[in-house]
Amino acid sequence: MNALYSIAISARYIRAAAIFTAIFAVGCSALPEQPARPLLYDFGPGVVPATATPPATTLPAIALADVDGAGSADTSTAVLYRLAYADVRQRLPYQLARWSLPPAQLVEQDLRAQLGQRRAVLRTEDGLAAARSANTANSDGVAGLSGLGGSQPDVLRVRLEEFSQVFTSAHDSVGLIRLRATLTEPTAMGEKLHGQRLFVVQQPARSADAAGGTRALAEASAQVAQQLAQWLEQMGR
Repeated sequence: MNALYSIAISARYIRAAAIFTAIFAVGCSALPEQPARPLLYDFGPGVVPATATPPATTLPAIALADVDGAGSADTSTAVLYRLAYADVRQRLPYQLARWSLPPAQLVEQDLRAQLGQRRAVLRTEDGLAAARSANTANSDGVAGLSGLGGSQPDVLRVRLEEFSQVFTSAHDSVGLIRLRATLTEPTAMGEKLHGQRLFVVQQPARSADAAGGTRALAEASAQVAQQLAQWLEQMGR
């Protein structure tokens, strides 16, 4: 009799444990999952030279204005792509990928780094302030500001018109950058236009995802910065 009673008690505990386990499992599955955080991308740390060597030739200083981004590119950090084989007019964002800074700021960093290899790169407000100081010094009979020759530096304005990964098929894509550069010289009569050029650069992506697209865009940005620097030198500026 005692044995039967013990068996009944044991069976009751087993059933209770099973019910508790089932309830616990259901409860855990009902808990909300932690949302996946987007990956942050930038253009990388850049190339760090082993030894710092001064450039062989120093070019005139230039004032680079803040790069202007078309549409929401001034503030948005979304990694955008287009499906050229479906509807190329739509720019779509990756849900789990972001730039560390708005693309216009990332491109500006590349431009400053590239141009800064052979010249002083000022901000527009710094260039104007330096020119005012030089003009004041000249009016007092003092030599002009060193490095600027007592004149205002040329002003380079850049507008980023396109910055996206473009898919030509489900498996093939390129990082596409289109930017417009305008170079002017401040004068007493206003700004004098020296030149304007549209740069279009595309780099193949190594993979059909955000990682491949961001790498391709970083490579395209470095290439367009080199092309812009060459364009300025060809104009003798």
